[in-house]
Amino acid sequence: MALARIENLSFSYPEAATAALREVSLELERGEVVLLLGRSGSGKSTLLRALSGLVPHFHGGRFSGSVVVSGRDTREVLPAALAGDVATLFQDPEDQIIFDSVANEVAFGPENLGASAEQALGRAREALAAVGAEHLLGRATRELSGGELQRVCLAAALALEPDLLLLDEPTSQLDPEGAEAFLALIERLARERGTAVVLSEQRPAHPLAICDRVLFLRDGQLVLDAPRQQALDRLEREEPGFLQALEPARERTGAGEVVCTIKAVTYAYRPGEPVLEDVTLEIRRGEVVGLAGRNGCGKTTLAKLACGLLDIQDGEVELHGCAGYLSQNPGRYVVCERAEEEVALGIGGDLERAHDWLRELGLGGCERRHPRDLSSGERERLGLAAVLAIEPDLLVLDEPTRGVDPDRKRELAELLRAHASERATLLVTHDTGFAAAVCDRVLTLPGAWELSHA
Repeated sequence: MALARIENLSFSYPEAATAALREVSLELERGEVVLLLGRSGSGKSTLLRALSGLVPHFHGGRFSGSVVVSGRDTREVLPAALAGDVATLFQDPEDQIIFDSVANEVAFGPENLGASAEQALGRAREALAAVGAEHLLGRATRELSGGELQRVCLAAALALEPDLLLLDEPTSQLDPEGAEAFLALIERLARERGTAVVLSEQRPAHPLAICDRVLFLRDGQLVLDAPRQQALDRLEREEPGFLQALEPARERTGAGEVVCTIKAVTYAYRPGEPVLEDVTLEIRRGEVVGLAGRNGCGKTTLAKLACGLLDIQDGEVELHGCAGYLSQNPGRYVVCERAEEEVALGIGGDLERAHDWLRELGLGGCERRHPRDLSSGERERLGLAAVLAIEPDLLVLDEPTRGVDPDRKRELAELLRAHASERATLLVTHDTGFAAAVCDRVLTLPGAWELSHA
């Protein structure tokens, strides 16, 4: 008997003009790793929410067909009733965190399912160690970087020891070493414990190497459900962008005047524990500078210092002109009711220019949609449009490819290179392929921790 079965599932969000899912049918078996692919807005996150019962119970909307998990119909049971069988990692770990303490966050699930405090803490330690984050056990969640938060949320899902593990962009904020180790862990869970895993990814190269099966959604329809090798053959013919690496840019723009200078900067969130120490960096107009390094090594902190979002503690930062900053999760900072208004906010309400930038970022037709009705990848592009519209002298992008599908990633790389001469650009990324295609140089910050492969 299948662990989960979906039959003729169709779903539309409240007030949505089009269906997010249309006539989707599939089965999931114990111990298989299933990779879920598709462009931004194709319905991947909605399908995962349906398997966890959040669709329709949390989101409302119009639901037809059926989803049965561990013999229970999700129309008849609430998501809480599935918590012992199903665990989910959402796209935005910042929105998944409940507690201020890492230990409480990871132990909460097992405790809620009846484990003693001692047992729950033991499972929390094991789960954190499995994702290379045991050193975070005593930390406050508010102090963590985006990548560290993602590790904590991964650990919280693993601590539940679920039969079905649903992962929505689980490596989007992990450094390459951490992403590789996590996916190896997922493969072991499936092979040794029989956990069924469904993961949605926009960096599919490594997941394709470990998965048993591939699903591909297009405009809410399941257009491919095949074993890995058969799926690879189909993707090569029909969706080659998901298999091809970005090509490194061949033409580089000459560097101009200095826009931002960082001199001997040291920064600590807690006394005596600097996240940055004696860092010096110069960024010139016309160049794209990448910042790489392991989770928690200070990349986002340095990016915020460069554009004036943090006060200088020790050292000096000089900025000539204005700066624009795209955060790791721009959806958290949405303030307007329409996408066009969000982009126009920083340019005096100029809707015509806002429309131009929305079209430039592939969001033509979304002008009047509410930003929170967009997919994660679409919100990422909306945030970028809002930042580019102000025409900053220094453009700071923190993980801009998070949730962005390969084709849109290519377009973003071409856009940044085409306009590189107009500004200085600082790019924080774990996406090594994107960095190679866009950056003139990449600086690696010292690591703040070592990943355990145990």
